[in-house]
Amino acid sequence: MKVLVTGGLGFIGSNLSAKLVEDGHEVFIIDNLLLGRHENVEKIKDKVTVIEGDVNKEVDLDKVGSVDIIFHLAASSSAPMFEKDLKAAYYNNIIGHVSVLKWAKKVGAKKVIYASTSSIYGNNPIPLKESDVVTPPNYYSITKFAQEHTSHVFSRVHGLESIGFRFMSVYGPNEKTKGHFANLVSQFIWDMVKGKAPILYGDGTQRRDFTYVQDIVQALLLAMNTEKRFGSEVFNIGTNKDYSLLEMVEIINKANGTEIKPELIPNPVKEGYVMTQLASLDKVSLELGYKPTVSLEDGIKILVDMEKNA
Repeated sequence: MKVLVTGGLGFIGSNLSAKLVEDGHEVFIIDNLLLGRHENVEKIKDKVTVIEGDVNKEVDLDKVGSVDIIFHLAASSSAPMFEKDLKAAYYNNIIGHVSVLKWAKKVGAKKVIYASTSSIYGNNPIPLKESDVVTPPNYYSITKFAQEHTSHVFSRVHGLESIGFRFMSVYGPNEKTKGHFANLVSQFIWDMVKGKAPILYGDGTQRRDFTYVQDIVQALLLAMNTEKRFGSEVFNIGTNKDYSLLEMVEIINKANGTEIKPELIPNPVKEGYVMTQLASLDKVSLELGYKPTVSLEDGIKILVDMEKNA
């Protein structure tokens, strides 16, 4: 199939694009280079078409031509990114999403698959379920919740198939271009391989459902390939296993052959900080056949080895 990946030079987008190429699809990428970099697709650069552009500019989208599937991953992708320019981040996420939906309808795309976030749940009781009543706790999660509901209405009005994924705490290769916006697993590995102590907020007992990017890609492809019709639906993607940050540091130490102690500092986040995160996978397993394949121990070992051999 002919596939468009928005944000395809970024962390998740580049991993997805590589797998799409491996599976024999014709892959187009559009990226504004906010967080994405060409180096992330260096190994497949001759097998993808990259357009440096903005999803809010129809003229840039039109350079792609008609497509079968759109993976919409371009976004201001974490809460800290909203601190510098709130208006721009809202525009990027909400208006950008509307632009992609409208363009998908225009070119007759079969399906739009997009990134939402588990941040929508805030500190709801775990395990987190898609049926939960939610109150998004920060600007980032508000925009993602708006994307979900915009997709629901757009699907009802225009018949466009759309599937959103509430990603848990995603880590993996190609995160370095995200810098300090990268997942804590990756940031801690980068520091600890250099012998530096990772910095943890509070007492380090906050828990996360750390999910290796390979499993995120698995879910995205399951959504692309399913013959089921949902209209518009949202699924969790995680591992259904949670770890404290202290436990995560110990796993890195084991893979790294070190005994580095973390530095604990007062939590500077005063509002909306998520203490617990654990995904229920009942719905996505039933509807799409998703099963996580990479444990935190295995994922960390992969990244530690990559960092040491870089």
